[in-house]
Amino acid sequence: MKTVEQWFEEYGASHKNPTNKKVHWICVPLITFSVVGMLWALSPLLTMGLMVAAILFYLRLSLPLAIGMALILTLMLWLASTLVNPFLVSIVIFVAAWIGQFWGHKVEGKKPSFFKDLQFLLIGPIWLLGFVFRKQGWRY
Repeated sequence: MKTVEQWFEEYGASHKNPTNKKVHWICVPLITFSVVGMLWALSPLLTMGLMVAAILFYLRLSLPLAIGMALILTLMLWLASTLVNPFLVSIVIFVAAWIGQFWGHKVEGKKPSFFKDLQFLLIGPIWLLGFVFRKQGWRY
């Protein structure tokens, strides 16, 4: 299995353009939130199970990042549960955020990483969280 640094290096290779990076800071959290919201609307139990699976994936890479993602996903789940129509709101956010992502990658001139490996859909959020940790001087 790849280390967290190997994942970050490979993911970062198609995320060098400053505009694309800014787009990712907006769109990746929105996509993550929208997926949580859509899943919550369909099945709260399934949502919690998939969140646990994602956190276990993150645990294999980094305990501190897994804890951070557990907190973020829990907050997203709580926010999604407060929406009157979480599925509709989440669909709108999901579509808009993916349009942003594809535009960012057009600017970058490279395809999104998940075309190579679907696991990159889980890497995007911790790639951003890794920047936060490094800026704070926190080890992961």
